[in-house]
Amino acid sequence: MIDLLKAILYGIVEGITEWLPISSTGHMILLDEFLKMDVSPEFWKMFLVVIQLGAILAVVLLYWEKIFPFDLSKKAIEEHRVNKIEIWQMWGKILVACIPAAIVGVLFDDWLDEHLYKGTVVATMLILFGIFFIIVENRNKHRKPKIRDIKDLDYKTALIIGAWQLIAAIFPGTSRSGSTIIGALLAGVSRKVAAQFTFFLAIPVMFGASLLKIVKFGFNFTPMEGAILFVGMFVAFIVSIIVIRFLMSYIRKHDFKAFGWYRIVLGIIVMAYFVANGILKG
Repeated sequence: MIDLLKAILYGIVEGITEWLPISSTGHMILLDEFLKMDVSPEFWKMFLVVIQLGAILAVVLLYWEKIFPFDLSKKAIEEHRVNKIEIWQMWGKILVACIPAAIVGVLFDDWLDEHLYKGTVVATMLILFGIFFIIVENRNKHRKPKIRDIKDLDYKTALIIGAWQLIAAIFPGTSRSGSTIIGALLAGVSRKVAAQFTFFLAIPVMFGASLLKIVKFGFNFTPMEGAILFVGMFVAFIVSIIVIRFLMSYIRKHDFKAFGWYRIVLGIIVMAYFVANGILKG
């Protein structure tokens, strides 16, 4: 029961941090330092990724009309216009953006888990990308975005955003949403489109990453492991619905600099903790 309560807390943290550009994986790794679950290391590595499926399902629910590429209404079927061409084109751009991270994830997943999923790496990337957010937003302060609608996003820009997502795939603490948003802003994309494309890009990325982790773990869940995973995903789903709506409302009138400052402050605190902890252990 205690681990189920912990799973609720992990779900809350995941639901909040998956969509705000402050690193969900980074926060989950840090939370594990203070609130460990009584599970195997193998299950924990799988849980850390698969819990994000709950957050992804929130995007599917909220943006179904924008991501489902078929019009199944009676009129559309009669007129033979079932396919929504613009949505199919958007998915093509999303798949292009997924290529860099997909290649690295398949080839180096185990190595990255072993060598880079550490508190000091998380702290460093929190600080660095916090600084990037402030620099990019100051740079864009008096510039008008070139791309104000997701349908105007071309394949070249999608690939550039995907290359930025690669940084998050390698370094925990970067934030997948944070790196893609920065890449999009630098490419002249508006905040609204940058956030939406980040949401949609997460769907194939996280489904693919979750499938990879589940296959590696196997499907031999104990009843308690299954319950922990379900509770974490369900809570992440509910919280994500609230957070996505908040973020889209927030960026109508504000930039991302507040998240940059948050990352810097948190990164400094985390780095101080791990340095002090290392000295005490030494």
